[in-house]
Amino acid sequence: MAGKSFKYVILGGDVAAGYAAREFSKQGVKPGELALISKEAVAPYERPALSKGYLFPEGAARLPGFHVCVGSGGERLLPEWYTEKGISLILSTEIVEADVASKTLISAAGETFKYEVLIIATGSTVLRLSDFGVQGADSKNIFYLREIDEADKLVEAIKAKKNGKAVVVGGGYIGLELSAVLRMNNIDVTMVFPEPWCMPRLFTASIAAFYEGYYENKGVKIIKGTVAVGFDTHPNGEVKEVKLKDGRSLEADIVVVGVGAKPLTTLFKGQVEEEKGGIKTDAFFKTSVPGVYAVGDVVTFPLKLYNEQRRVEHVEHARKSAEQAVKAIFASEKGTSIDEYDYLPYFYSRAFDLSWQFYGDNVGETVLFGDNDPKSPTHKFGQYWIQNGKVVGAFLESGTPEENKAIAKVARVQPPALSLDEMANQGLTFASKI
Repeated sequence: MAGKSFKYVILGGDVAAGYAAREFSKQGVKPGELALISKEAVAPYERPALSKGYLFPEGAARLPGFHVCVGSGGERLLPEWYTEKGISLILSTEIVEADVASKTLISAAGETFKYEVLIIATGSTVLRLSDFGVQGADSKNIFYLREIDEADKLVEAIKAKKNGKAVVVGGGYIGLELSAVLRMNNIDVTMVFPEPWCMPRLFTASIAAFYEGYYENKGVKIIKGTVAVGFDTHPNGEVKEVKLKDGRSLEADIVVVGVGAKPLTTLFKGQVEEEKGGIKTDAFFKTSVPGVYAVGDVVTFPLKLYNEQRRVEHVEHARKSAEQAVKAIFASEKGTSIDEYDYLPYFYSRAFDLSWQFYGDNVGETVLFGDNDPKSPTHKFGQYWIQNGKVVGAFLESGTPEENKAIAKVARVQPPALSLDEMANQGLTFASKI
């Protein structure tokens, strides 16, 4: 099969890929120079919508409404946009082999694609219960949520199992957001996770206590300290029961699993330098191989603020790293320079009528402030993280845009901390003074 050649290739159809394409256009890429190759059947879209608006019982988000780059307030890049810009949008094409020495990609169908400059934007894939050898993990109506076709199958199951029972396996981002949206669809929900509290990678016990209490008030049952070890099925293969390690069994019409993700780096194993589970890059997202860049979830990069190499799985980093890499490519061609990437870690979530944001690093001592009663009508509260006498992280539930900007500034500036009691008393006032 005849091959195709491009000056630039973006490999992946994730958020980072779409934002990279937009930046190429801004930088003046010529028609015919750029290709975006994705195994998905649709143009890049804002993936966070899948666990939020896509599953709403009313007014649900649907494509083309959330193609990139609407998530950051930008232009919506429909498939026609790529055509207008002379960008080859190559969909439903899975790359199964990559050879960086010969600058060649080979698809499952045997097509070859040559490039001069490659951006690896392959993102992550979900961890599956079958990866852990869980019995019955391939039963029908066990769902994972990463791509739009998976979300479509979950939407159909929610309709088919109206007022049914769901078990959500995992207490992280996906577990919390999916439990909320399933309850909004009038599904009976039980969350199961092994940790002592939800979102343990970010939440402290006191933050988690609010969300667990709030969810329980909304009718979500929470079982902590155990895991799913097997599934029983109906004769038609659909899941019927979830067996837990502690001996309990839970009825289930639907199971949704959110137990983590892993970066998709396999194509490049042994060809590019890796560190901390990701492809190692510099502050311009250049890998160890000339002409090969990597962005988004797959990258371990220098986090300037903390002077360390870190891998970050978040949509904001996907967007910004993609833009940085493309700017660096064009700067290199022109013999000019750009500033190093200087990212402030940022996480957020929306569920029910809740909305939280976190900035910075969650290390050191903590100070809780505000009203964290799950039954409170206002439920505005937050937390600071203090290390070596400086405030290094800040979390806020139900903040206004101005308040969220204030806590972001705190995390960026890292001001000296007051006494813990004084920080608790001042709360948001402390952030507003920075």
